[in-house]
Amino acid sequence: MREEEFEIVGARDWQFQGPQDRKPARDAKERRQQRRILLTWGVFLLILLGCLLGGLFIDRDPAYMDLAHCSVPPCKEFLFGTDEMGRDLFAMVWHGGRISLFIGGVSTLISTGIAVIFGAVSGSAPKWADTLMMRLTEILLSVPGLLTVVLFQAVLGKATVGSISIVIGITSWMSIAKVVRTEVRRLRGSEYIIASKCMGGGFFHVLWKHLTPNFMPAILFMVVMNIRNAIIAESTLSFMGLGLPVQVVSWGSMLSLAEKALLTNLWWVILIPGMFLLVTLLCITQIGNDLRKSVNRRHSNL
Repeated sequence: MREEEFEIVGARDWQFQGPQDRKPARDAKERRQQRRILLTWGVFLLILLGCLLGGLFIDRDPAYMDLAHCSVPPCKEFLFGTDEMGRDLFAMVWHGGRISLFIGGVSTLISTGIAVIFGAVSGSAPKWADTLMMRLTEILLSVPGLLTVVLFQAVLGKATVGSISIVIGITSWMSIAKVVRTEVRRLRGSEYIIASKCMGGGFFHVLWKHLTPNFMPAILFMVVMNIRNAIIAESTLSFMGLGLPVQVVSWGSMLSLAEKALLTNLWWVILIPGMFLLVTLLCITQIGNDLRKSVNRRHSNL
């Protein structure tokens, strides 16, 4: 029987996609991801530059109470409107964002520094000391973070930008410390670590020169997420009336007026600061996810 008389049933209905067929789809997906990353960074940098350089294009004092223009909705003169005390929301948003981002950045530096030192000491310590330090970390992790922040803030007294940054920093290092400890235990037996110690390198020299460059990619995502969590914590405290006072303008203190704004139907007092806070948090979250994916791809290619 001749070969051409045989035909695979349904062969014409199937579309076999080889590597060449999948490449255009993969390239299109990568282009979409690159556009999304560029858009995320563009929006975040725009907000960041607006907060840092707001004094160059804002001619109003965010704390000035213009009693002649109280509760004015958004208009040409007041782009974002005014609150019930006559303060210009446009100036408050950019100035308040500077305070919120400052708290997020400073508290993250504090928590990262504590986590790196604590995790490195635990990873380098004998087994009994390592176990004791990790049990302490797990106990602290079991306590709700917001409750710990409120407790420490009550000890420090009146809330200020510095005190809130310190409180959030010293209560948000535990998760990063556990990752640092795991990485240090994995790296401490490496030849270059042993050689550095034999040449007289101290603990901080080995930590800074050899250990930190190796475990920093592993904690980078968590560090970025700590910035987001710190901003959320500050906003939550201010919303609950336990954070910054109303006269200290931040996104959180602006949202602390939400209850009165809802009762008086001042929707712009809640919506505009809330949108800036939400967009900033989404951008930081997306940047953290992109960093995590890039680190995972780098490790998978090794």
